Amino acid sequence: MLLAQPDSGGGWITVPGGNFFSGSSRTQVEKAYQISAAGYGHDRVRQYGWFDHEAPLQKHDLPEFRIQKVPVTQREYARFVVETGHRAPFVDATTWQSYGLVHPYKRVRSYNWAGKRPPADKKNHPVVLVTASDAEAYAVWLSRKTGRKLRLPYAEEWEKAMRGTDGRLYPWGNDYDASRLNNADQGPFATMPVGSFPQGASPYGVLDGAGQVYEWMATTTQGEQRRVVKGGSWDDHGGVCRPAAWHSRPQQLKHILIGFRLVEMLPSRSSIRAGGTEGERL
Repeated sequence: MLLAQPDSGGGWITVPGGNFFSGSSRTQVEKAYQISAAGYGHDRVRQYGWFDHEAPLQKHDLPEFRIQKVPVTQREYARFVVETGHRAPFVDATTWQSYGLVHPYKRVRSYNWAGKRPPADKKNHPVVLVTASDAEAYAVWLSRKTGRKLRLPYAEEWEKAMRGTDGRLYPWGNDYDASRLNNADQGPFATMPVGSFPQGASPYGVLDGAGQVYEWMATTTQGEQRRVVKGGSWDDHGGVCRPAAWHSRPQQLKHILIGFRLVEMLPSRSSIRAGGTEGERL
């Protein structure tokens, strides 16, 4: 049995191979800007062009794979830290300030670990304050423990798992519904236990694919200096929390908004390249 089963009582979800739609049409981008303006109370998301870089809506093909139903939790990550001696999630004030992020350091303190112990009130929450390389080290450790080929998902894999095949705007459909996710529209402006929003499930039953925390991807940008993150977070409003939306962060950043989940490559299946799949543009 896999050692790190998600604490929500879930496990691993099989995403069938085949065609799906990724990216966004101009109509979908416009709708996302309208949803964001309603949430933020201003239109600066449009003015900054946050969604203008999204790929056009297009058809892709992927082989079958498995993905964790929910993000890796603090409790699950603690097993890895205790067994391997890997550094625990922690950021000091000087390092945090060097990132130049908008969140004050006082928000970080409740997510910092005490030695090898995660925050007592967040053991069933997604682990955060982990770099992309921390997440990959966890994947290597768990692969060895289980005999399975585990890694971070590429952006196309993650998007299919969260969005299904039909190019919908959100995991549950095309209409934004703030009651189906943990984000800034309804609070609590912090992480929550994984799997808290079963009504926000993707067509495959994957949870927490919108809001909660951004997730590290295997997909890189800028010559592998940065990693794609997807999903939006508890700090974001609805337009940002779409499976097609993305931005990138430095690979060694430790952020209270970023966690991860893993995928499993199945035997005798071809692997996706770092640059993505070939797509048929619509």
